[in-house]
Amino acid sequence: HFLCGLGWAWFAWISCDTCQVDQFHVAKAMVLLIAMATTAVLASSLGGALFATFAIPVAVYVYTIMHLWTPIEATMAALLIAALPFFGYVARHLNQASLMVLSFRSEKDALIAEVETAKSMSDEARRRAEDANLAKSRFLASMSHELRTPLNAILGFSEVMANEVLGPMNNPTYRDYAHDVHESGQHLLDLINEILDLSRIEAGRYQLNEEPVMLVTIVEDCCHMMELRARNKDIRIVQEFEETLPRLFADERAVRQITLNLLSNSIKFT
Repeated sequence: HFLCGLGWAWFAWISCDTCQVDQFHVAKAMVLLIAMATTAVLASSLGGALFATFAIPVAVYVYTIMHLWTPIEATMAALLIAALPFFGYVARHLNQASLMVLSFRSEKDALIAEVETAKSMSDEARRRAEDANLAKSRFLASMSHELRTPLNAILGFSEVMANEVLGPMNNPTYRDYAHDVHESGQHLLDLINEILDLSRIEAGRYQLNEEPVMLVTIVEDCCHMMELRARNKDIRIVQEFEETLPRLFADERAVRQITLNLLSNSIKFT
């Protein structure tokens, strides 16, 4: 830029014998102003480049017109002297704006990198969740047979005992116990079938099978199933029902489970 300034200093020094003096000095001043503006924009990132380039040319220009010093030449000289710090101010602000743009671009790139990292972590977490869900489904599918097989045996033997297929049972209490075991096992089998229904688990919803049910019958069965546990704690279950109680439109398995939970908690905390 200093060498370029020497070239502009030569331009400010030259004279034209065939030109009108005022017009020639005005033309040189205009060219120097345009060159200053262009350098301020193009070399704004280089601090001091504008002054290194045009300080000498402006001084040479002022020196060449001092012997004339007409109002036009004086105005051009003052304009060049004032333009040098002005364009320096413009160049500095352009440099600051460029640095700010680069800073914003760097922050944007950092945010993009963070988003990509977060997306990668999210994809990895989703893949692990899918693998865990698949493993859970496989586990439940494999446990289906393991749970149903012994439970079906219990249901079969308890039904044989309750119906006295192999002969009468002398103790009616044992027959009632066998009936309770069969009902409890059947309820447990319904729960297992509900849990092992993979389609409902994967769909993430619980579907009720609503139908008209007798609430009194369900509660009586549940009380009969919990009677032995209550008797072991010296607790007596008192059943009181409305005689005109209508049928309830609900899921029988869900109502039975609710009743068993209420009775179990009542016996446990009484």
